[in-house]
Amino acid sequence: METVGLGFYWNELEVGYKFKTVGRTVTETDIINFVNCTGMVEVLFTNIEFLDKRSSIKGRVAPASLAYCFAEGLLIQATMQETGLAFLNMELDVLKPVFAGDTIHVECEVTEVRATSKGNRGLVRTFNKIVNQKGETTLTYNPLRLMAGRD
Repeated sequence: METVGLGFYWNELEVGYKFKTVGRTVTETDIINFVNCTGMVEVLFTNIEFLDKRSSIKGRVAPASLAYCFAEGLLIQATMQETGLAFLNMELDVLKPVFAGDTIHVECEVTEVRATSKGNRGLVRTFNKIVNQKGETTLTYNPLRLMAGRD
C-alpha cells in the first residue's frame, strides 16, 4: 500500500504559488508560557509597568520568536505533514510587534523550487509574511526547506 503524504510535495509546487494559513490568536498565557519555557525573562515580556512607563511599546508584547514559532506551526499543520524533511536556512525581519490578543496568520509565496541530487527530494524556498488582524505585516522570513517528492 502506498503512503501518501498530507503535505505539499516539492515537485508539485511552482514558483509564484501563493497560499494563506488559518489564524491563531496570541494569548497572555502563550506569552507567559513561552517566556518561561525559553528563559526570555526580558522586561519587555515580563513587566507591564516598565512597558507603561518607560517603553515606547504599549501593551503586552510577545517575543518575535513566539510569533515566528506560531507561524511555523501554522505552516507545518497546513503544508508539510509527512512531506517536510528538513529546515535548512532563513533570513527573518521583524517589522512590527505582536501583542496579546492579536490574531496572526501566514501569507506564503513559493519563490524557489529545485531538485536535489539525491533521491526524490527537492529544495523549496518561500517568502512568508506574518500578518495580524489589522492586515499589518509583523514579520517576514524566507525559509529554505528540504521536502519529499511525489513519485
